Amino acid sequence: MFIWITQLDERVTRYWLAHRFSKRIDSLFRFYTRMGDGYIWSLVIAYVLIRYGGVFFSKIVIQVLISLLVCLTLYWVIKLCIHRRRPFDVIDEVKSLIAPLDKYSFPSGHTMNNLAIAATVCAFAPEVGWIMVLLPLTWGLLRVYFGVHWLSDVVGGFCLGILSFFIADKLWNVFGSTIVNFLLGFQCRL
Repeated sequence: MFIWITQLDERVTRYWLAHRFSKRIDSLFRFYTRMGDGYIWSLVIAYVLIRYGGVFFSKIVIQVLISLLVCLTLYWVIKLCIHRRRPFDVIDEVKSLIAPLDKYSFPSGHTMNNLAIAATVCAFAPEVGWIMVLLPLTWGLLRVYFGVHWLSDVVGGFCLGILSFFIADKLWNVFGSTIVNFLLGFQCRL
């Protein structure tokens, strides 16, 4: 099975290598991909604050932090156990068109982390759900286009991002009210 995945990954990477867009389109894609570094979340924060108010926003932030904690724990354990080399380290013709954030390829952290956040926000504010899930997926696919990830890294990141959300959601269901009450009580004492 892993041979089939590796062969598919190499075919997809070589396809994108042979079908590059213009430099202008590439620069637009780079800008769009940079939004996956966390910049887009400022717009989401503004939307949620305006639409729902501060108390609701606090609950979302707490659950997002739980999701991120779960996600980053899974991410680093998996990444440091698997040590998968990036496409530009394996295929000589592939050049990284954007800087990777770390050494190893699997899973795609951009996809995984952003999807865990997106799923969390979507659980609280479902009207933004479809775009919130679409963004991490497109950012991950563009990272395949730019030569820093394999397709299976993005698929794995997508699945692990959803898993991170579900684990965090279970933790939220068990400990969420205790955490909120503690933080709100702590805030009132300040």
